Amino acid sequence: MTMMDVLVIEKLNKFYGRPDKPTVHAVRDLSMTVRKGEIIALLGSSGCGKTSTLRMIAGLESVSGGSILLAGKHIEALPPSQRGVAMAFEGYSLYPPLTVRDNIAFALKAQKLAPDESARRVRDAAKLVDIESVLDRYPSSISGGQQQRASLARALVREANLYLLDEPMGQLEPQLRAVLRGRIKSRLNDNAMTAIFVTHDQTEANALADRIAVMEGGVLQQFASQKDLKTRPANLFVATFIGEPPMNVFEAGVVRAGERVSLALANGPGIDFAAGDIAAPVLTAIGMRSRITLGVRPQSVAVGRGALTGTVTSNQWLGDQSHIAAEFAGKTVVAVTPLRVPARPGDNIPLSFSAADMHLFDSDTGAAISHGRAAA
Repeated sequence: MTMMDVLVIEKLNKFYGRPDKPTVHAVRDLSMTVRKGEIIALLGSSGCGKTSTLRMIAGLESVSGGSILLAGKHIEALPPSQRGVAMAFEGYSLYPPLTVRDNIAFALKAQKLAPDESARRVRDAAKLVDIESVLDRYPSSISGGQQQRASLARALVREANLYLLDEPMGQLEPQLRAVLRGRIKSRLNDNAMTAIFVTHDQTEANALADRIAVMEGGVLQQFASQKDLKTRPANLFVATFIGEPPMNVFEAGVVRAGERVSLALANGPGIDFAAGDIAAPVLTAIGMRSRITLGVRPQSVAVGRGALTGTVTSNQWLGDQSHIAAEFAGKTVVAVTPLRVPARPGDNIPLSFSAADMHLFDSDTGAAISHGRAAA
């Protein structure tokens, strides 16, 4: 642990079920380090282990194995009140007998602040999440979205070593969510607050987080910046999970003939490249493999030119870009272009993508072996 590290998790595990016969291994040997002032997203689909991880850090779930070091202190065996964390729950967890104002202020009682200071902090937190008008109402009389914002305010009003936010804006309408994302990120950054939040929403993760931890099946698949997740995915799961629309994926055989390399797409044409067209690191990465999995992002598929041909199945103009789906190599390939393309379902259109835009993966393990331009 360095001076800049606030949280260090090592080989964290969570089993559910009887101790002698666990039925679910929800979190598997998770290790990660969070630096002071970082905002981290735990991103994944339902059941991937992200909420279990957050709850173990908070002390709401027991740790089945591994360690959690926060601000230089092991906390995995401490009760929640002694961990120095503040948490906003997806399920709100407000106290029904207390007003919204008193629910937010309750988080400050342990700090023994002067009444004026406590009142000021409550007002500031309420203004941040836009619930000033309901401060004197009770949780049962306000909407689910307002309750969620009250829970968020109650967490952010505290002074803590770490802020844990579980789907903090899941109940809010898109416009309000976008506004609050900007406000919350500014507050966290301006005060060098270290935070981890759980989400299944890529837009939210990209907007708020400095780094994103992608989880699936209880396993941390990759922990990196938004740019690296998109341009250098660690494996096929991350490559297809990150990005909208998802990456196009094809199985291909590797055929070598002199100075040319051909990728023979399953149920489709061969794609020839001169050796000089593919950077040396890419050829080295392919090695002696006879087959690979090829991925190309929709934004890198050119339409209207090239030697390949696809049959259009849909063409959607979204106001600033076209999303074109076409049958190609026995699959549906999606292309995204900022231009309007005059193509109708059933039309044949030229397609192309370059070696520089291809991501290559081991067909057996799914591990990334090359990232085209990024590998050069």
